[in-house]
Amino acid sequence: MLDLLTILSDQKEELQNTDVSLLITRREESLFNLKSKRAQVVIGVRRCGKSTICKKVLIESNINFAYVNFDDERLMHFKIDDMNSVMETLYRIYGDFDCLLLDEIQNVEGWHLFVNRIMRGGMKVVLTGSNANLLSGELATHLTGRYNQISLYPFSFVDFCVAKGVDVSSASTKSKALRQRALDEYLSCGGFPEIIDGEEKKEYVMSLLSAIIQKDICRRYKINRTQTLWEIANNLIDKNCQEISYNVIQRQFDIGSVHTVKNYVSYLNEAFLLRTVSKFSTKSSDRLLSKKSYVTDMAFISDREDVVMSQNLGWRLENAVYLELLRRINSEYQQIYYLRKTNLFEVDFVIYEGSRILELIQVTYLMDKSNKKLYKREIDGLIKGAQLTKCERLTLVCLEGENEILDVGEHKIKVVKASEWLCNYRGHL
Repeated sequence: MLDLLTILSDQKEELQNTDVSLLITRREESLFNLKSKRAQVVIGVRRCGKSTICKKVLIESNINFAYVNFDDERLMHFKIDDMNSVMETLYRIYGDFDCLLLDEIQNVEGWHLFVNRIMRGGMKVVLTGSNANLLSGELATHLTGRYNQISLYPFSFVDFCVAKGVDVSSASTKSKALRQRALDEYLSCGGFPEIIDGEEKKEYVMSLLSAIIQKDICRRYKINRTQTLWEIANNLIDKNCQEISYNVIQRQFDIGSVHTVKNYVSYLNEAFLLRTVSKFSTKSSDRLLSKKSYVTDMAFISDREDVVMSQNLGWRLENAVYLELLRRINSEYQQIYYLRKTNLFEVDFVIYEGSRILELIQVTYLMDKSNKKLYKREIDGLIKGAQLTKCERLTLVCLEGENEILDVGEHKIKVVKASEWLCNYRGHL
């Protein structure tokens, strides 16, 4: 029998040991609306800081709250029928409280019944989850608009700089050089807070991958071919920033149908290991079938077992730019696509809103006019994309190069260094 008093007392002690004064302030904190009666829901990949940001916001707002972490292995077989016992134990430990923070709530089947009930009773609720279906499926069905979505990813480049004590706004030569150095490190180690705090990278990443594959996917979707899923995940990570070929994956891993492959990829996407981007097209079939994949953090790229070589900095930068776009866009109104005409040209990112394209963004490692082949490929992609879409806001983000405005025929292209683009909240959109 579960000793709830011990488990929840242990979790309260962990909560009390959280010193929010030592935590950096993240942009997403401003998205919480604790005055609202709606549930505040934070979703994102494991260990990106979901529970930490919730605790920080609640503590700094002087909210009287209680806390339950359902990712505790002692609560692994917890059921919805046990929730009354949880509430009784929480009141015994915390006394009266106005708000309930429920961490990794998707681990409790039928969780929505309990959440609906306590919300009807006037309780404020803050939820976290490591599965996108918590929002896109279950929340939409069971809370019917009574929630505020907050998507959280590992540290942005700005978060990384702040954690490292690097100035993100000074225009001095020294500050610019230190930001460039920080970006080199960020593209290598990524933004998981615990890695930045000194955790051993490879051990940390393999433990995290195991939790995502085993807990968030195989257990949830009752998948028996665990090793196959591992191999597909590794294959897609190795090929991030590239188009997914479902047929090739089916043949390579001897999977019964392409439909099963698509399910596996969707599970990896829902668990926030990968993020997929659809091809920009007026045909819905193209948008559904043609997708590129990115990882939710650069640490996944090279800090895994049996990785022969890490990907080049150009792809790492493209991945970082994509993650930053996810943080900046309004997901209710704006979408991110890629544009590709086979063997003709490609644009890395198309920012779309309603019936119009806001911006075309190209990412490159080096903006070097002496390298005519590379220069022509990147510039031509933007120009041809502009001619096709009639979009005139063209941006080229480069790791190495100088900020400038290029006049190419009737078009102007804004070239900006990545270290500045990643620090500039108002640079676009």
